[in-house]
Amino acid sequence: MKYHIWTEGCQMNVADSQRVGSALEHLGYSQTEIPAEADVIVLNTCVVRQSAEDKAYGRLSSFRPLKQQNPGLVINLMGCLVGVKGHEKLKARFPYVDVFSPPSDPGPLIAHLTQGEIRSMENAETTRRFLTMDEELILPVSERGQLVSAHVPVVYGCSHACTYCIIPYQRGIERSRPVGDIIAEIRSLAAQGVKEITLLGQIVDRYGKDIADGPNLAGLLRLAHEVDGIERLRFLTSHPNYFGEDLLEAVAELPKVMPHFEIPIQAGDDTVLENMRRGYTQQDYRRLVEKIRARIPDCSIATDIIVGFPGETEAQFMQTFQVLADLKLDVAHLARYSMRAGTVATRRMVDDVSDEEKMRRFRLLEELQENVVAEINGKYLGESVPVLFEEKVKGRWKGRTPTNKLVFVESDSDLRGKILPATITWTGPWSMQATLQRQAALLSF
Repeated sequence: MKYHIWTEGCQMNVADSQRVGSALEHLGYSQTEIPAEADVIVLNTCVVRQSAEDKAYGRLSSFRPLKQQNPGLVINLMGCLVGVKGHEKLKARFPYVDVFSPPSDPGPLIAHLTQGEIRSMENAETTRRFLTMDEELILPVSERGQLVSAHVPVVYGCSHACTYCIIPYQRGIERSRPVGDIIAEIRSLAAQGVKEITLLGQIVDRYGKDIADGPNLAGLLRLAHEVDGIERLRFLTSHPNYFGEDLLEAVAELPKVMPHFEIPIQAGDDTVLENMRRGYTQQDYRRLVEKIRARIPDCSIATDIIVGFPGETEAQFMQTFQVLADLKLDVAHLARYSMRAGTVATRRMVDDVSDEEKMRRFRLLEELQENVVAEINGKYLGESVPVLFEEKVKGRWKGRTPTNKLVFVESDSDLRGKILPATITWTGPWSMQATLQRQAALLSF
């Protein structure tokens, strides 16, 4: 029995697909990259942007002939396209889909595949754990001992409800996972060769706020830090309002927690931020960046920016431009605003910035950020940095520094999963090249 998983979207979707794969591995299925070979096909979808939704529909339609050729094939539609509020319209539109699963929930698929077996389980807790596969996360055979970095969800859903965001409506309210389940998953990944864990949440620094007697994110990082075999820890995405002193101190004090922060600002104008319902001002964000850099001077900081939000004027956009120019952040994930049905912005605002103007603003920020990052990365030239190597790509080993900089090294040795000092020999805005120190010494000799 074989399964095939197609995944679109964010790191949370990647982690969700990993858990679905683990559930199927528990049932004796094995992974295949060829959909025509599969007995079960899972499509894990994203709807943050229209292009992602259209892509999901296209891929789902492409699997219809496989279902016609093999009626026993089980097709599972999962993720944000399904959401948490029902799927009757999707069921009517795609009658050849056997199972519809909300985000982060392999339960409906497992229940469908096991049928009477799951109903025969007498203990409710055993049934719950079987359906959600909380006990041990099993990687596919192809990834065991090969996967170096993995994502572990710690907060599902979101209750903040920014006006542009569809996530709260599709993924549901904020729910923190039990700390025991998280640490057990990290241990199981470490036992299978994973060296780096990234803790995930739509607002990850709200972890534990809905659990009265559990740790917060800082406490969770301290517990994860003690797991044998894990060499590096990261977390994303943070919200400026909930980034506390205890979290900053945890990053500063714990050697395994990497000095890299993902903290979106989204816009640099206070009126636009208020219309987005972000809950902070430009100056609040500037002060947070200043505080982080004062405590951890060699850190890197990434942000998210949306250009062309409804009502954004040229002057307001230039406020965003100036923030990026002043703060010189390591990464800026840029996006052009697009209306998403169901969001507050769609219901109450007019998308009055033209596509052409959105692209112009996007390009201005893109050019600015390219110059900023080229300057930042240029400071690494000639420096020795510890790099965790993940995989070989086009003949070169790919790895990352503690500050999440992408580094490529040429080596005939197997570097997978190793942290090695590398001397930076070339820098660009998006990646760097290096030689291993041992190789550099041999070349100079």
